[in-house]
Amino acid sequence: MFPYDRELLACLQTPPIAVADVLATMQSIDALTIPTDGLKWFNGLYLAVTQAVENRVQSGGFTDAAFLAQLDVQFARLYFDALRNSLSGESVPSCWIALFSVRNLPGLTRIQCALAGINAHINHDLPIAIVNTCKSAALAPQHASVQYTDYTSLNSTLDSLIEQAKHTLNVGMLGEAIPAGSVLEDTLAAWSVSAARETAWNNAELLWHLEPEPTLTAAFLDSLDGLSTVVGKVLLTPLPALEVLPD
Repeated sequence: MFPYDRELLACLQTPPIAVADVLATMQSIDALTIPTDGLKWFNGLYLAVTQAVENRVQSGGFTDAAFLAQLDVQFARLYFDALRNSLSGESVPSCWIALFSVRNLPGLTRIQCALAGINAHINHDLPIAIVNTCKSAALAPQHASVQYTDYTSLNSTLDSLIEQAKHTLNVGMLGEAIPAGSVLEDTLAAWSVSAARETAWNNAELLWHLEPEPTLTAAFLDSLDGLSTVVGKVLLTPLPALEVLPD
């Protein structure tokens, strides 16, 4: 789809071990992608979010910083896996295909691509990442836990970053203005990262209890993918006034 996709694939070959590795891979993706690539705007927003988490970890802002750091790594791996598999022609969750298949589609805005990626990553990937992190820490995901308290303490920071992005990325792919009164305004106003993260934690608890039943687990993950795909496609509805990009 883009001439540098082979280079993107190369930088995704080694799974991250630490948050520093996650940041390095995202920075490589950012350096490779161009403004008309929708992936750039999701990756850039996710990079800012990850840097905020790392700053909080380094400043001692969590009771269980090791858990949050490991969650950050497990979470990012799912994004990197999806992108790598997409570039390799392998199976990818439908919610990610919704974004990856329109990376160069005229008529989209930067914020649409950013939020479509955030939607797939939080609504589908985050419950899986929470469960994987809890397994490695030998604990169950529970609301009445230090880990949940640390997890929710990030909400205000993440909400602030998303709100900022709704303004700074609310332009066409090349930075062109969006016509006033666009239906996109209602979509942006309805988005809440805190609500999405709370739902993700609830779904992680459900996944944890479903794990002894592989068939039920697979069905539940399919439902998460399906719902996330619907939301992603709504978010990625082109704006007619932007369907022809300027030269």
